[in-house]
Amino acid sequence: MTETKKIQRWTPYIPLECGLGEAPFYEATNHVRFVDIVKKKLHIVDISQGPSSLITLDLQDAVGITADIEGAEGEEIIVGAKYGYATVNRKTGALSYLKKFFDDPEQAKKMRSNDGAVDTSGRFWVGTMCDPTVTDPTDVGVVFRLDPDMTLHRMIEQVTIPNSIGWSEDDKTMFFTDSPTKTISKFDYDAATGDISNRRAYFEYSGDEEDAAPDGFAIDTQGCLWTAVFGAGKVLRISPEGKVIGEVLLPTRCISCPRFAGEDLIITSAVEEDPTTYAESAKFGGSVFRINVGVSGMPIRKWRR
Repeated sequence: MTETKKIQRWTPYIPLECGLGEAPFYEATNHVRFVDIVKKKLHIVDISQGPSSLITLDLQDAVGITADIEGAEGEEIIVGAKYGYATVNRKTGALSYLKKFFDDPEQAKKMRSNDGAVDTSGRFWVGTMCDPTVTDPTDVGVVFRLDPDMTLHRMIEQVTIPNSIGWSEDDKTMFFTDSPTKTISKFDYDAATGDISNRRAYFEYSGDEEDAAPDGFAIDTQGCLWTAVFGAGKVLRISPEGKVIGEVLLPTRCISCPRFAGEDLIITSAVEEDPTTYAESAKFGGSVFRINVGVSGMPIRKWRR
């Protein structure tokens, strides 16, 4: 049996109170940005200077995921926002929609983006879900793909809480999490067309915690997935064969998403959902953690237009 390597980290890198911290993103300028979906914030920190360099921008709408735009170095990024794909000015927070997810205004009001990623051809995949501030989540979510020519495709239907999307190094497999299923799925992936097929289970979480489930993930250069387990206070490292081979233990339960910054994992979290029962967890809920794990992540792709 392969020994599971464990790392513990009890001190936050940035002690915040994010309602729902998500989508850490390592920029080429050695900055890390991440969002607070609930509080509609974009946070940016210069990791060469440390937490004291943190700046926070207010956003007009909730944002679930961000990506860089090829050829737009510096100020403008693309995001999955409340109503669709949008650009955000990285210095002011100004948001401008490029393409809406849904035509029906009533449906649009009930939904928001949650997570996503850009593939090797510059297509931006974003998952949508019921907005919990409007209605309870059900399986009416859709994973969209926005191509460089601005065509919008519905790629995965009937999802409830879509989380991370990522690809294998050989670009033949796509991974995807729908959290309530407690399963990370994988698909056959055609990099030339962006088509997916043959969905099957890659990893199923079977921990003792009643409400814990896989959340966001990152993929390292050895082909392993590092997945947050929301409700369990940890990040698991999963081998290409789908076996747990590593574990990062954290002091708050609601861990949402890890991403690589060099050989460090930047890990976001959310406010503790049951502070009365889990008082210790509540002390650190919404904070950001930084942990060296001795391996780097797959290259970050940019959206093309």
